Amino acid sequence: MKRALLGLFVLLIVIQFVPVDRANPDSDPALALRADGPVRDIFQRSCFDCHSNKSSWPWYSYVAPVSWLVADHVHEGRKELNFSVWNTYSPKRQSKKLKEIVEELEEGEMPLPPYLITHPDAAMSESDIQLIRMWAAQTDTMYVETEKTKE
Repeated sequence: MKRALLGLFVLLIVIQFVPVDRANPDSDPALALRADGPVRDIFQRSCFDCHSNKSSWPWYSYVAPVSWLVADHVHEGRKELNFSVWNTYSPKRQSKKLKEIVEELEEGEMPLPPYLITHPDAAMSESDIQLIRMWAAQTDTMYVETEKTKE
């Protein structure tokens, strides 16, 4: 039993040296999502840690194996939707992402429940969701009109 515990302890020490990419890539502010104050504040509070290049990396994101999970969630989140490069998306893709944002929020799938355990302030109220729903509908209309004028 002592050997097993010692082995586990040594393993926990060794895995701390496995590198984890916690980089926040530089990004041009001109490429970032533009949203008004309240909507921007909601996104910053509830979404930016995983869906922007402005992730904050809490202490536990430096402790393996949790660091691996956190980094994986951030990398996957950025790949799926990155508010820091929003204006690199085509209007069609932006429109699709707006619909997906609203759908994920309405279904309670975002923010992820494990994230809310350590970030309870990121929870979305019904009024937060309603505000984003209205903003997304208005923003999506602008993208659709932009596409029509290009045709």
